[in-house]
Amino acid sequence: MTTVIYAIVSALVGLGILIVIHELGHFLIAKISGVGVLTFSVGFGPKIWSRKVGETEYALSAFPLGGYVKMIGEDAEVEVQQADIHKSFSHQGLAKRTAIVAAGPLFNLLLAAAVFMWIFVAHGIPVLTTTVGGVEPESPAALAGMQKGDRIVAVDGRAVKKWEELSSRIKQSDGKPLSLRLMRDSREIEIVVQPTRREGRNLYGETIEVWAIGVASEVAIEKSAPWLAAGKAFYKTGEYSLLTLVALYKMIKGEVSPRNLGGPLLIAQMAGQQAREGLTSFFFFIAILSVNLGVLNLLPIPVLDGGHLLFFLFEWGLGRPVEIKHRERAQQIGVFVLILIMIYAFYNDLSRFFEGWRGG
Repeated sequence: MTTVIYAIVSALVGLGILIVIHELGHFLIAKISGVGVLTFSVGFGPKIWSRKVGETEYALSAFPLGGYVKMIGEDAEVEVQQADIHKSFSHQGLAKRTAIVAAGPLFNLLLAAAVFMWIFVAHGIPVLTTTVGGVEPESPAALAGMQKGDRIVAVDGRAVKKWEELSSRIKQSDGKPLSLRLMRDSREIEIVVQPTRREGRNLYGETIEVWAIGVASEVAIEKSAPWLAAGKAFYKTGEYSLLTLVALYKMIKGEVSPRNLGGPLLIAQMAGQQAREGLTSFFFFIAILSVNLGVLNLLPIPVLDGGHLLFFLFEWGLGRPVEIKHRERAQQIGVFVLILIMIYAFYNDLSRFFEGWRGG
């Protein structure tokens, strides 16, 4: 029971951070653009707590899986008072409305970059080295005489400094014998290894066949200077954004099982696991989740921020806003699609839970 409560609390804290940052993006850019904000809420449904400051009511609502910013003139069906037209969302120019809507997902991506930068500078990240951390029995590496602690410095006479370079050379060998130069106790040793073909999995969980020699890398913690960490953080954010899009594309094509899709139970479970491993692991998980939230919100699905941006694109092309009836119909479809996805994700959560329960 304690573990379950810990997981739930960890998930609520993590999701709370992501929601606040997302809605803060909409809120700040709306304020900067001169748009009036009526409500800033973390969560949906009945309000547990609220306080009004100026024209804005700040609220904490009962259901924490979301949040919203309500702006003056945001609802096209509600008439805006003449005195409020200058701060009405719908009466702003296309550029301002686009910036306000895009700010939520972009703030999530910026949060991820900020967390990655903090981790790179303060704690460092695990990196795979060319030092051998383990050798599989009866593997090509073992048969060639490779030992734990050996440092691989060259493959076929070409220097390697990173595990990625070594792994790439092995995978591209096409099964041809490889000449490896090792450093062992300050001595250079040359060995020849015959890679073998084996089954593995890529980042998307797809089964693939690769050439391997049967060694594991030794892990080291690598820190970055602040001026380098910023660039690495944005690169890592872009990398995870691309991975999210590719995984979604492969799922739609049927190349990746939709069983990988997870809902609130999976998030709670993973948040709890990462929190138990330490603050760094927890915030690394939050950064990845923030990337997913930012990227998925930019998808051109009505009711998501990306759907609103799509309508703005049509407005720019047509020279006039899309008719309300068309937007409403598209949003109804969008809501229906999202509900189906949420039901399926929750079904996957329950399936994993009961499979684990039967296995336990």
